This record gives sequence, structure tokens and C-alpha cells, in this order.
Amino acid sequence: MYDFSPFIDSINSFFTSNFSPFWASVLLMLLLGVAILAFYAVLGLYLVYAERKICARMQNRIGPNRVGPLGLFQTIADLIKLLLKELIYIRNADGFLFNIAPFIVIVASIMAIGSIPFAKGLQAIDLNIGVLYILAISSMGVIGVLIAGWASNSKYSVIGAMRSGAQVISYELSVGLSLLCMIVFAGSMQLSDIITSQQDGWWLFKGHIPAFIAFVIYLIAGTAETNRGPFDLAEAESELTAGFHTEYSGIKFAFFFLAEYMNMFIIAAVATTIFLGGWLPFHIYNFTAFNTVMDYIPPVFWFFGKTAFIIYVMMWFKWTFPRLRIDQLLALEWKYLLPINLLNLVLISFLTLMKWHF
Repeated sequence: MYDFSPFIDSINSFFTSNFSPFWASVLLMLLLGVAILAFYAVLGLYLVYAERKICARMQNRIGPNRVGPLGLFQTIADLIKLLLKELIYIRNADGFLFNIAPFIVIVASIMAIGSIPFAKGLQAIDLNIGVLYILAISSMGVIGVLIAGWASNSKYSVIGAMRSGAQVISYELSVGLSLLCMIVFAGSMQLSDIITSQQDGWWLFKGHIPAFIAFVIYLIAGTAETNRGPFDLAEAESELTAGFHTEYSGIKFAFFFLAEYMNMFIIAAVATTIFLGGWLPFHIYNFTAFNTVMDYIPPVFWFFGKTAFIIYVMMWFKWTFPRLRIDQLLALEWKYLLPINLLNLVLISFLTLMKWHF
């Protein structure tokens, strides 16, 4: 019912008809870049606000409530504070690598957002290897973390960076295998095709128990990959002060801080797209009246509603479970999640071969 393709095509035709091909491409890319950056900044700020409120509720507190109505402008005030803070020069640090590390982290997350479909036709680029692209681009963020820890010339930063590198590289295997299970079901790595394959039901439901197992493993591994509690060993305040970004201040620290929340959004958005039908509404088999009402809800609301639910679950993890030790964290991946994932992939391949899924 809602298709943004004509709107996007009209914007494209306006630029191509009024400018030369070169300038039309430049202006379109500039417009797209500004839109993604604005979305990135606004969403990142209010994910911080959401976590503060959720944390406060779980701890029987109020949370931000002074700056603006209901404290809505608190994160904006914090951003202004970080922008105005002095950038401290670290003696004996590698200046070039120290300064470039925050940009590597934040650029990786921005590039990953470009391939996420928010609604039909509302997508920066629809690659035929969309899942592989997101996995490859999002994994580049750990390079920035390792560079930041090493270039800071601080033992706390180096230890935090090495923990983060070991953690992300380990849990990327489970994230990739969980998504591979759904790729076997859908028969495509293109995100739009995966959403289309869920027209008659979300893969979480029509993929039987193996799809649910893949979803749970993806949530656990995705939470660990974003260095969030209870897997935040890279930022263990009691041991490493602030971990890999101990020596950063001002806007450079803000980049790391913002990238963490946007990586959480990317993990949740990919889960929504692969497991929960993306922007497709919730349908019940043969309930025509109910399904018709669901179709009237705009797909953007469906997408962000599902994504918000998964983000809430990830925040729930952080404020419920105690932090794991590094040996427990790696044992969870290599001794439990990875073997279960491999067996699950074999089972899903068999179900798909026999056509036993819905």
C-alpha cells in the first residue's frame, strides 16, 4: 500500500532533468549523505536518552527530567558540552592514528546504515549481497577500536582494545552464522528479497524452532559485538577506567559514544529485516479484516517499532545481568554458541531441502 519508490524517482528525475549527469550525481549523493548524517545524529542522541530513561525505570529512578520537557533536551545539552570541551593532546601518542581512529569507527556505522531498508523504496542502496556488505562494513569498526587503544600509549587503552578485538572477532562468527541460517531459508542475500520472502509470514515464525534459536543466538552475539553489557569487558570501569577510549575527550569521545548506540541500532535493524519481516505488517493467517487494518499502518512505523523492541531487549540485557569475566565471555562463544549455531545451520539446510518449513 505504501511505496516510496515514486517519491524517490521524482527526486532523481528532478536533478537529472535540471543538471548535467555529473552534477546531478554529485548533488544526489550530497543530499543522501546529509539525510543519513542528520538521521544518524538525531537517532543517536535519542537512543542515549532512551537508555537513560530505561535504566532509571529499572533502578526505580526518574532519569533525565530537567532540560526540556521530560528531559528531552538533556542529550542535546550533553552534545554541546562535548563539542565545547578541550581536545587534550596525549604526550607520546601516535598523533595521526589517535586522531583517525574515531572517524574509522563512526564511518563504518554510517556506511552500514545506507543499505538498511526502512520501507519499500526507502533505501539508499539495495545491493544483491546486502547481508554480506553489512557484515563486512560493520566489522571494520573494530579496526578503529584497536587503533585507538594502541595509539593512545596507555596500558588501560591497549588492554581494552585487545579485549574488544578478541570479543568482536569471536562473536562475529555467531552473528554471521545466524544470518546465514536465514539466508538459507530465503535463498538470497539481497535485503529486499529477504523481506519479500516474508510476505506470507515472518521467518521467526514460519522457520520453526531453528529460526527462533538463530534469532536468540543473533541477539546474544549482536549484543556482545557492540561491546554492551553484560559483555562490556572492553570498557570495564572498575579495571580499565574507560577502556580503549580512556585518553579521548571532547568530540572524539563523542564519536565513540555515538557509534556504540548506532551499532546497536544497526544490529536491531538487521534483526528486524532478517527475522521479523522488516517493514512488513503483522498478519494472521485467514484473518482478513485484521490483516487489512494492519496494512493501513505505515511501514516506517512497523520497522521502527520492531527495531525499538529489539533495542529495548538489548538495553534490558545490560541493566539486568552482571558483567562477565573475559574467560566466561569467550567460553560462551566458542564452547556453546558456535557449536549450537553450526548444528542449527545443518538442521535448517535439511529443513529447506525437504521443504518442511511453512
